[in-house]
Amino acid sequence: MRCPVPSEKLSRIVSVRVGDPGAVAAAAARRVRASSLLGEHGKAMIIAADHPARGANGVGGDPSAMADRSELLDRLCIALERPGVTGVLATADILEDLLLLGVLDGKSVFGSMNRAGLAGSVFEIDDRFTGYDAATIAAMGFDGGKMLTRIALDDPATPSALENTARAVDELNDRQLIAMVEPFISVWEDGRIRNDLSTDAVIKSVTIASALGRRTAYSWLKLPVVAEMERVLASSTLPALLLGGEVKDAEAAFASWGRALKQPTAQGLVVGRSLLYPAGGDVASAVDKAVSLL
Repeated sequence: MRCPVPSEKLSRIVSVRVGDPGAVAAAAARRVRASSLLGEHGKAMIIAADHPARGANGVGGDPSAMADRSELLDRLCIALERPGVTGVLATADILEDLLLLGVLDGKSVFGSMNRAGLAGSVFEIDDRFTGYDAATIAAMGFDGGKMLTRIALDDPATPSALENTARAVDELNDRQLIAMVEPFISVWEDGRIRNDLSTDAVIKSVTIASALGRRTAYSWLKLPVVAEMERVLASSTLPALLLGGEVKDAEAAFASWGRALKQPTAQGLVVGRSLLYPAGGDVASAVDKAVSLL
């Protein structure tokens, strides 16, 4: 189903939220679930849109690009209707908008769980669970939850962050739902957090994240594409989804994704801003190119 034009779309969503908020649960109940997490190409192609909840609204030179909800929903609808796109990852506000628009049939859906580590804050590592919990993900008929897990060895909030992630991993595994863990080794530099994307640091984050929880049968990883991805992806047997992030050189990014996808644990892509807000603005073409890598 193609989304309505922006004014019609917003009017419809707001009218339901004001007059019939129970329609969200009803839409979730009648949604046709995906038959598989992987598409016909044998991989997952998931569109990510949970950035605004952390206050990370910027894309390129526009610090508030993702803050226009109408435009974000338009771009999400375009991406979700492209052949080969298997799912979406977002917070409750965005997923409920998409449910009300009826565009999630046949898609896998992942709820973003911890968003308290606001971008640029002094408490960024203390990333508490302010989004979905496992019980609600199950009640909504979604497929899993995602946790951003930054490991800062010089920040005393790190043990709590790891413990909270492990608890969420347990609760999702207990319900046979995917626990998508996105780990980073992070360091404080000049009052801001920087993720260490060196190969050895990413490998260390993978080995730590892979062991979180009392069960890992339903645990997956969400990993950046860095140098020597063969070594990175050889450091765990957990299925891995490759994240896109905001890219400056699209051609180089696509090439690196393609190489990494050849590794046996790589099960697909989870990409947000670089596909929703590509250089040139053609969302459909950017998504189609990413799908072609699969």
